[in-house]
Amino acid sequence: MGEDGFDAVVLAGGASRRFGSDKTRVVLDGLTLLDHVLAATAAAARTVVVGDERPLAGGREVTWVREDPPGSGPAQAVVAALEHLTAPRVVLLAADLPHLAPATVRRLLDAAQHRPASLVDAGGRVQHLCTVIGTDRLREVAARRPTWAGGSMKALLAPLRVVLVPAVGEEAHDVDEPHDVPSAP
Repeated sequence: MGEDGFDAVVLAGGASRRFGSDKTRVVLDGLTLLDHVLAATAAAARTVVVGDERPLAGGREVTWVREDPPGSGPAQAVVAALEHLTAPRVVLLAADLPHLAPATVRRLLDAAQHRPASLVDAGGRVQHLCTVIGTDRLREVAARRPTWAGGSMKALLAPLRVVLVPAVGEEAHDVDEPHDVPSAP
């Protein structure tokens, strides 16, 4: 696989409380938000989706897992995916990033040569669920606590010095509420 090999973990199992329904199933330009994110990770050696299994565009092959207990937060969801990762690096992504592109993932991979790298928006907000990290380093960080139930990604990644990668255009835009869904051009 070499230095460039990476796996992807996509979190698609949140409650979407502010949105009011499962936002990862919202269709935009003919694809669900989840499928948009999966398209950006097409070069991954393996993709693990944490959430309820569902049909995917183009028959994309992924490994489905659930955090234990279900709904116990993003850090616990990432931990649930760890046993399925085999590449030297992993890209951690939320499934609600409609403008994510393969170029975004490539820039993060390029920036994460020696330290983890996270996308940061123009306002300085770090998108913790748009991060590349060494798989072994992620396992070390996750092992700091016996459980991450209720834990945030910010807490999971807190001990790390992270390279911040400025977002280009709207690629750091996430969907939290219905008005966050981009309108069709």
